[in-house]
Amino acid sequence: MSKRQQSKDFHGRRRTVLGLLGLGGAALLVRDIDLQVVDASFLRGQGNARHLRVVPIAAHRGMILDRNHKPLAISSPVDSVWLDPQANATEAQLRALAEHLGIGVAAFLQRVRTAKAQGLEFLWVRRLIPPSLGKSSQALAVPGVALMREYKRFYPLGEVGSHVLGFTDIDDQGQDGLELEFNDWMRGRPGAKRVVQNLYGQIVEDVDLIRPARPGRNLITSIDERIQYLAYRSLKAMAVRSRAHAASIVVMDPRNGTIVAMADQPVFNPNTRADYKTSLYKNRAVTDAYEPGSTMKPFTLAAALMSGKYTPRSKINTGPGWYMLDGHEIKDDVALGTIDLTQVLEFSSNVAASKIAITLPPKLMWSVFNAVGFGQLTHSGFPGESSGVLHPWTQWKQINQATMAYGYGIAVTALQLAQAYCALAHGGVQYPATFVQPDRHPHGRQALPRQVADTLRYMLRSVVTPQGTGYAARVPGYTVAGKTGTAHRLTNRGYADNEYTAVFAGMVPASNPRLVAVVVIEAPQGEYFGGQVAAPVFSEVMSGAMRLLDVPPDDVPVVSAGPFSSGGSGA
Repeated sequence: MSKRQQSKDFHGRRRTVLGLLGLGGAALLVRDIDLQVVDASFLRGQGNARHLRVVPIAAHRGMILDRNHKPLAISSPVDSVWLDPQANATEAQLRALAEHLGIGVAAFLQRVRTAKAQGLEFLWVRRLIPPSLGKSSQALAVPGVALMREYKRFYPLGEVGSHVLGFTDIDDQGQDGLELEFNDWMRGRPGAKRVVQNLYGQIVEDVDLIRPARPGRNLITSIDERIQYLAYRSLKAMAVRSRAHAASIVVMDPRNGTIVAMADQPVFNPNTRADYKTSLYKNRAVTDAYEPGSTMKPFTLAAALMSGKYTPRSKINTGPGWYMLDGHEIKDDVALGTIDLTQVLEFSSNVAASKIAITLPPKLMWSVFNAVGFGQLTHSGFPGESSGVLHPWTQWKQINQATMAYGYGIAVTALQLAQAYCALAHGGVQYPATFVQPDRHPHGRQALPRQVADTLRYMLRSVVTPQGTGYAARVPGYTVAGKTGTAHRLTNRGYADNEYTAVFAGMVPASNPRLVAVVVIEAPQGEYFGGQVAAPVFSEVMSGAMRLLDVPPDDVPVVSAGPFSSGGSGA
């Protein structure tokens, strides 16, 4: 082949190659114009649909604090793992994720298959886990797996304050107790933001903030953490020792109606979801009504004093210690003979209380019971609060009036009884019961005449003396006024012969009450009188509370300095 022919062939091939390159470049240019201009909007939308997401921003729930701003409930940041079932993670990857998080592999794989078949793009894997576990789960690089920041509720006191505080669900929403009652106050308002996610569902860029998260507000309660612990500890010890079916205690400040402590037995731990059973977490001090026994006698005597027919020294003949009324026997444990009204409380005479009651107008007796809050809600706002039972006076028979005088035929909650005794403790003035620490002094109402309330408070001091039924409620260094109560428990088969409700209600110091407390022990085994099982709990709790609150003793014996106290010579 000649050189001329070779040159011609070379130039032909070069033109062909250059032509092909030109055609390729032109095709690329056309395609680029198509992507960048013609189909740009469509492709951008497709990309956003795959990688641009709106995700929620978790909001912090407000804390619950005691009156001294000690934390009672806190929400702590944790992570939750979720999965996009459409991300085509392999079974081996999903199995490894389930094993790492400690969840059932077979059940998880089935959930993913079902969600994928339904076209779902979001599936919880495991919620509320420590951030360290969430980070290590994400490090497995399973397609479609991502983390979401949430908050988990923690209760530093555990079971000590469980019945008052209640608990939240897995979404940090209140379900019982103060968590439920003040849920709207404490819950935060979640925010939202637009983000770009990668193939694995991980956030690679925050695009813009749609709505900022708004944290919830703190709730400052009237609970005193220190007294709450005292109440819990003493109540639990007695419930265990007496093998009681249940028990409750309420401690209130009669000067403003605040609830300082409240505890129940049995208990539950709000940090353990397995404990969330109605039989454990219901607040018996607020929801359960019972017949209060002789703790009603002060209010019967209040009606007697208000009638003008009686004074504290009026005499009542109790005869042989029993009598029949409308075919029913009313009796005392021992024959007391003739006693005055103060001794009616001191020795807790059913015969005397009932004889006094049937001489009173039924409407007057009912009005006193109603005035101190029986048969109606305390308006504490606690979920599930019971109003108890107080039948209209027009329905009373004589035997009903007689037995109500010593606490049968009427039902009250521990909180109602404590609120009623607050009226006796504070000159007849009663304040609405509240779990919230007030920022100003609340408005009270005159439930009983001041003179009547003050007289009864003085009379009730006789109960906590060596000869009284409530001597075990004494508080060293302080005067105590209170009343014991013991009642047969009412069951579906009528009154149980061998089951009792033991109660003590009282106030300290009696000279100027700072605290009122009611202790209820249901179905104690062995000793069952209120003065035997409820009064000692009152004594222990109030002894500690007086020290914690630095209340000056009012029952200090006066010791004579002797004949040489002036410093003169003894010679």
